[in-house]
Amino acid sequence: MPRSMKSKPLASPDATLDVRELQRFERLSSEWWDPKGKFHPLHRQGAARLTFIRETLTDHFRLQPKSIKVLQNIRILDIGCGGGLVCEPLARLGGKITGIDPTADSIAAARRHALAQRLSIDYRVARVEDLSATGETFDAAVCLEVIEHVPDAAAFLNVTASLIRPGGAIVLSTLNRTWKSYLLAIVAAEYVLGWLPPGTHNWQRFVTPEELSQQLSAAGLRPPKFCGMVYDVIRDEWRLDRNTDINYLAATSRPT
Repeated sequence: MPRSMKSKPLASPDATLDVRELQRFERLSSEWWDPKGKFHPLHRQGAARLTFIRETLTDHFRLQPKSIKVLQNIRILDIGCGGGLVCEPLARLGGKITGIDPTADSIAAARRHALAQRLSIDYRVARVEDLSATGETFDAAVCLEVIEHVPDAAAFLNVTASLIRPGGAIVLSTLNRTWKSYLLAIVAAEYVLGWLPPGTHNWQRFVTPEELSQQLSAAGLRPPKFCGMVYDVIRDEWRLDRNTDINYLAATSRPT
């Protein structure tokens, strides 16, 4: 059972990477593009997440929403891109996409799939610190289902903010630390339904919207806009919703 909902894990010496998490995703790297495999939930969340990202970036950069290539020439960084499930649709929308992940096998899977789809995506085996050290910045970044896997979310977000140019935007998704998320995202998803391997998530690392707001502010970013994601059991699909009790997205930006 979870401890007090106010408790948080102590930051490890390596605040932005958990080696055990890295090894877990290495073992799953061959399944990224199997819609019925271990990443089934991410495939089903894809449409809702992409809708939020597209609308956020369209509004922020004042783009033409009806354009097929609405994100034309917008430089977007996908942090923790895995096998490229988000990079590819963003590339199809015209974005100039860079995807980074510390898992070499995941990047290899992403490159193979992009090549087969004839998509030009800059995939790199890298961490946020690697890019920050070069001074490289982007118009926007997406960081989906990542911060709940790092030991110190605040430290990770502080580095992430440095990768966005002034006036740039960031979209994140994560899980709220509530009793409901413990029961549904861990007990049900990992142990009852078997959507994810047991141990995929550590409930203590889930981040509440209030905590995320404070962490983003400390990183020099604007107050975020939140949107929940809920699962429709009957239709086996996810939709955007006001309810942020379990899964939620956040959009923020760097002041000019």
